[in-house]
Amino acid sequence: MKLIAKLIAGIVLGIALGLFAPDWIIQTLLTFKVLFGQLLFFTIPLLILFFITSGIAHLPTRSGRMLGHTLGLAYLSTIIAGTVAFLAAALLVPRLTMGEGLAAPADGTVLEAFFEFRIPPALDIMTALALAFVFGLGIAATGATQLRQLSDQGRDVIRLLLVKVIIPLLPIYIAGVFAELAAAGTVFRTLQAFGVILVLSIALHWLWLGVMFTLAGLRAQRSPLSLLRTMLPAYFTALGTMSSAATIPVTLQTVRANGVDEAVADFTVPLCATTHLAGSTITIVSCAVAVMVLHEALALPTLMTMLPFILTLGVVMLAAPGVPGGAVMSAVGLLGSMLGFGESAIALMIALYMAQDSFGTACNVTGDGAIAVLVDAGAPKTPASPATASPAA
Repeated sequence: MKLIAKLIAGIVLGIALGLFAPDWIIQTLLTFKVLFGQLLFFTIPLLILFFITSGIAHLPTRSGRMLGHTLGLAYLSTIIAGTVAFLAAALLVPRLTMGEGLAAPADGTVLEAFFEFRIPPALDIMTALALAFVFGLGIAATGATQLRQLSDQGRDVIRLLLVKVIIPLLPIYIAGVFAELAAAGTVFRTLQAFGVILVLSIALHWLWLGVMFTLAGLRAQRSPLSLLRTMLPAYFTALGTMSSAATIPVTLQTVRANGVDEAVADFTVPLCATTHLAGSTITIVSCAVAVMVLHEALALPTLMTMLPFILTLGVVMLAAPGVPGGAVMSAVGLLGSMLGFGESAIALMIALYMAQDSFGTACNVTGDGAIAVLVDAGAPKTPASPATASPAA
């Protein structure tokens, strides 16, 4: 929650500077935004390469049926949630926000950074994704120890860069985004979109959780409301930690309290913490629609155009880093390559997403409980051995 407070402070500071500060202060902030953006876009392909390679390489190889069942449910939940979010956002967001997009100031003046310094990415986004799958699946199949260590160490380096540099500097980056919007006179329309998307995303999170726990309750012949109520400690813990991985101990406890077999809980909860991202997908897709509505240069796509993005997003976010905002950092490349987002649109997208990241994470974590119930209901039960049942025999 400290990060959210810092992001809100960055938004407020950026608006104040954009409205009242001299041009040279705003341009200094815009220069930082441009330089930080270059570092961010350089890092994204490396993040995708190392995190997805490491995530696939470390998927468990035993319990094949349970693994396939869990991954299938997690991916299906993520994709359907993203599709529902797109349909709802495409229908509601244009009606709930004002018609005009983000335009240039009336006097035609546009403030720019003092200078730019370009850092070309080492890899294209799709190249990084293809390499991640080739090496991840290859390492899992061959047991290549050195390549697994290389991917793990690369992941640790990028995670350190995220935790020590990128995430701490995000509030300043967001301040630059909103200073630019305030100077252009479009900040209040953007804030209106913020409010609409926040309410819509949370409503969609709970709608999807209702669907998941209804299915889980029917499959396990249990009360959906009782199952969902038991998972609430995990939901509120995730709101505070903003991390599925950090919430695993509480998630395990609540899943076991729902009567899930201990072995099934121990298998599904850690796996879903990095593969089930329905809440994050709802937030990303909803925010993407809002940004496209705000930017006149971005046309709202059809479902058939958006579906490949959602399908790929469910894969790209696999093993997203266990830091706040990891999901949207993984998605930045796809937003540019598949939806045509430019730097300003991506910056606004990060601001929109990060302000409500904790709610998406809470939805992910709570939904893990429904998947655990579904997997447990379909798992074969091991009968008690005769020797244990009757010691005297």
